[in-house]
Amino acid sequence: MKNETYLMGLIEQIHPLNREQIEAVQLHLNNLTKPPGSLGKLEEIAKQIAGVTGEISADLSKRAVIVMAGDHGVCEEGISAFPAEVTPQMVLNFLSGGACVNVLARGAGADVYCVDMGVNADLEHPSLITCKTRKGTANMTKEQAMTRDEALAAIIDGFHLTEKLAADGYRMFATGEMGIGNTTASAALCAVLGNMSADEAVGLGTGINEERRMHKVDVVNRAIACNAPSVSDPIGALAKVGGLEIAGLVGVILGAAANRCPVIIDGFISSAAALVAASIAPQSAAYMIGSHLSQEQGHRKLLEQIGLSPMIHLDMRLGEGTGAVLCFHLVDAALRVMREMATFESAGVSRE
Repeated sequence: MKNETYLMGLIEQIHPLNREQIEAVQLHLNNLTKPPGSLGKLEEIAKQIAGVTGEISADLSKRAVIVMAGDHGVCEEGISAFPAEVTPQMVLNFLSGGACVNVLARGAGADVYCVDMGVNADLEHPSLITCKTRKGTANMTKEQAMTRDEALAAIIDGFHLTEKLAADGYRMFATGEMGIGNTTASAALCAVLGNMSADEAVGLGTGINEERRMHKVDVVNRAIACNAPSVSDPIGALAKVGGLEIAGLVGVILGAAANRCPVIIDGFISSAAALVAASIAPQSAAYMIGSHLSQEQGHRKLLEQIGLSPMIHLDMRLGEGTGAVLCFHLVDAALRVMREMATFESAGVSRE
């Protein structure tokens, strides 16, 4: 109960967007040398960034992708194309700079922070951030994935990490994750909180076939039947059928919103975390930017449930934060338009 009360206090720091700055950006966009609204989502991003930061043309050059890692007991049910041992191996890959998210982050001028939220291994590395609540979740087809207090602790850890990075000057965040089995946990959360059946929510994950997908549907249905998560209790649902890295991302999203920083949401797992965050604190959704539409079949409906519109569709399904990091470039483009594009008056261009 203490953690829950504390989290509710943190959430109170999330305020509505700055409407005056949004209107000021709209006026500026209307004065640029282009037809009104012709830059589509770039214009929407420019307005959202102004509302989030309270600045017409914010400097978001210091940005980070936070990769949360955790293991899942439900892997015992044979739901993944990869063994659970891949989670700690990939964490070390992130830390050595060799994963795809590292490559794309370097291109976007972003720093990668890797966090052990619940990897089922003893990991040591000078760059690893350790917020391990437990070594992996329990098998959710047999019991709760974690206790409510463990879920709350992971959310709070994610919040405080983002708060610290914001205090260090980071102005924009992207969500990333690593955890073999986490598409199953995410599908379960989507089914509970996103008004979907398990069959709608479950996709092919890292590359399983249709027979394995149907097995995964059965696993999700069994997990829900075992734990009876409720749409009216998103924290309880997260504890019952979620994951530690998902809980950490919920905290990252809430922490970004509380610190008036935009947070770019990656793919299916990150979007499941975003749905939990929006269910806990609806005002946090205004601070989220949808990055891409993944190949996971439930992702589109999940984004619609949150109210996010993806910027790109590249048939990606890697995770790690890769789609979100690519969208740093689009945010940069929107802000560059605000700063550098000529107005009708400055360019001597007639409006009619």
